[in-house]
Amino acid sequence: MAMAGGGGDYGAFMERFVLRPPSSPSQQLPLHGLTFAIKDIFDIAGRVTGFGNPDWVRTHAPAVATSPVILAALAAGATSLGTTLMDEMAYSINGENTHYGTPTNPCAPGRVPGGSSSGSAVAVAANLVDFSLGTDTGGSVRVPAAYCGIFGLRPSHGLVSAENVIPMAQMFDTVGWFARDLSTLSRVTKVLLSLPDDTVKQPTQVTIPMDCFQILGSLDDRTYQIINASVAKIFGSHIIDYRNLGDFISDNVPSIGKFIADFSESELPSVPALSVISHVMRGLQRSQFKANHAEWVSTVKPNLGPGLRERILEAIASGDNEPLEDFQAIRAEFKSALAALLKDHGILAIPTVPGPPPKVGMEAAPLENFRARAFSLLSIAGLSGFCQVSIPLGTHNGLPVSVSLMARHGADPFLLNVAEELYQTLIDEATKAWSS
Repeated sequence: MAMAGGGGDYGAFMERFVLRPPSSPSQQLPLHGLTFAIKDIFDIAGRVTGFGNPDWVRTHAPAVATSPVILAALAAGATSLGTTLMDEMAYSINGENTHYGTPTNPCAPGRVPGGSSSGSAVAVAANLVDFSLGTDTGGSVRVPAAYCGIFGLRPSHGLVSAENVIPMAQMFDTVGWFARDLSTLSRVTKVLLSLPDDTVKQPTQVTIPMDCFQILGSLDDRTYQIINASVAKIFGSHIIDYRNLGDFISDNVPSIGKFIADFSESELPSVPALSVISHVMRGLQRSQFKANHAEWVSTVKPNLGPGLRERILEAIASGDNEPLEDFQAIRAEFKSALAALLKDHGILAIPTVPGPPPKVGMEAAPLENFRARAFSLLSIAGLSGFCQVSIPLGTHNGLPVSVSLMARHGADPFLLNVAEELYQTLIDEATKAWSS
């Protein structure tokens, strides 16, 4: 496998090669003329899928079949330009890879690009391809989209085939995609997510929970004001629901009671109920990761990068003392509570990440603080399986700012409709907020 390159491709690509549409390109095809890149976690027949680690490459045979998602994009007229860098074993949201390097964040050089779909986000942000494929288990599409200043969609869990994609934790693994503009994101979504079009563009309610925005630690970027003003302008202030999400979860997810005290003394800007949700998601994720990969890690003893090695070995060592039944009960209650909150056409607006992308090579302690706050936001869609789109608002003080919209499971077309209705106003309000 070719070493990831630097220079002109921002270190985004693992390997450059061209996969063309199977038949002569017709301008009638929905993705005609578009190029795309593929995270090195998707199987391509005849090629070894790299999974971000040279020891994985060394110990695995070429794939016998190609991911249905890749085949669908090709059949719709798109052309692939190669595979992209990812974090080892998909176990990071940072985007730094000890073996292959850290792709350069085109939106914020010197800052991490976000992981684990780092190269896929960078390839889109750097204008090397029109869209790209990634996967999102804990946040691996949403985080790099936010850090690189582009759009990223984590579709409703289970609606896009994850066949011939190396599993990380199937309960959460979600195939997603990146684009620089909403029209391309929507074109790709219509092809890869075969759901009937939803013509509804007006939400019945938009919940904008202040406690989620307080996780940012600083409200200097004014995202909260920007989203509030935009929703009021386009849909009317009467549909805004200001309730705190932490209180809603505490009142409607009874099984979190026995865990909440453990997270109430945090010195971080935190929402204890969301910290429990994050703890539950990460516990279930560790359990599934262990089932999938413990044997390989124990047998091969792969060379793993710092920080990541510890997390992977912790997952492999996690024993039977994890209260998995409690975790499953919380997951079911949380899913049901969030469905009751959003109903058919409600929207939840939250920060995608808890602030600007960390600097490359940031020290472990502040990075872990940032990760903890990030997962309390990312686990809302993670544990519920609901759809989420990260929307770039531009840069403030030279760093990217984003906001996310979420909708119920299966409401992906509606979610993108709302994003399209709001987007220009969000940009206008951001420009106004940051110039005043």
